This record gives sequence, structure tokens and C-alpha cells, in this order.
Amino acid sequence: MFVLPLPALRQLAEARGACGKDSTSPAIIRMPHILLVEDHSVIAQAIKETLEEEGYRVTLCGDGAVAVMRLASAASYSLLLCDNQLPGVSGLELVRYARQIPHRKGMPIIMFSASECVRDALLAGANVFLRKPQDIGAIVETIARLLNIS
Repeated sequence: MFVLPLPALRQLAEARGACGKDSTSPAIIRMPHILLVEDHSVIAQAIKETLEEEGYRVTLCGDGAVAVMRLASAASYSLLLCDNQLPGVSGLELVRYARQIPHRKGMPIIMFSASECVRDALLAGANVFLRKPQDIGAIVETIARLLNIS
């Protein structure tokens, strides 16, 4: 077995551009991390699988109160995708809460719901409101647009 000492590993990384220097090596691209908050397991799993097939990392949460704790954490989320009717804390409360957290203020938020709360969702701070079930097919495209992914 061949082992490189730490200084040699650092030099190798710098030579390949891993430490911010120019390189001909391809850049490592981190896919966005989505916090998906949906309490209906069939819908949640279908959306999660669809997003993962598109290359997104997805953390699934079925309870609004648990989602509040995740948003308050230092975890890196690129986007919040949530239903409105959730146990614990509603989606509207979740959106309002997210907009009050300094490190989440600019995070894109999509609310999707069968309930008629589009105006309330947008006033709470959601960037986009999608209706269930008819707009579910627009989730991938909407996420890509909000995250400026071609």
C-alpha cells in the first residue's frame, strides 16, 4: 500500500486545482440540497425520487415542527419545498419562520398545496405557489428556474 504524507496530499490537491488554483481537471459540482416537507408518504416519496433522478440531494421531512428545527440548523439547504397542510406547524408558518432566519432569508421557497392559499403563501414569503395535484409536474422545472440551473 502506498501512503502519501499530508503535505504531499495537499500539494497534489493544489496541483489538481482542488484548493482553488487553476487546473485542467473538471470542477466538482455539488448538486443543490432540497428540504422537502410533505406528510403524505406516497406524494413525498414520488417527489423525492423524481428530484433525486434529476441529481438533487433531498432531505424528506413529514412534520412541520421537525422542519422548523432543520431550518434553524446549520444544514445547507438550497431550496425549501413544502406543503401547507402539515402536522405540527403549517406550511405558511414554516415559510414565515424561514424568512426570519438570517441564513435562510434568501433561500427560494416553493409551496405546493391543494388548499386555496396562494395569496397567503406569497405574502408569507414563498417565491412560487404550485397547486396539487395539477402543478406537481412543474416542480422540477420550477426548481431549476429558481436555482438558475439550465
